[in-house]
Amino acid sequence: MNELVEAADEKQLTKTINRYGRVDLLVIDELGYMELDRRGAELLFQVLTEREEKNAIAIASNQSFSAWTDTFTDPRLCAAIVDRLTYNATIIETGTNSYRLAHTRARHL
Repeated sequence: MNELVEAADEKQLTKTINRYGRVDLLVIDELGYMELDRRGAELLFQVLTEREEKNAIAIASNQSFSAWTDTFTDPRLCAAIVDRLTYNATIIETGTNSYRLAHTRARHL
């Protein structure tokens, strides 16, 4: 988000969004960990729209889609983002157990 905001401020947003649109796989980790302001959410929406049905996106989140309204505080924008991400998507739910914690515990046994 920081890079997108800086690009917008420097009148380089189109160039930056196009760059994110070209990578084969865009990975967004920990989505839902922090609340995004409206501007950040709108910029993310632009990136997702640029990639729509062209290139893959992998998102890791510790929240269900229904809880994303805490991250994207505008309900309409949240619905649009979820709609973009879930259309023709493969959704993998791993449950609530932490992989990192389980891995650490297994190493120490």
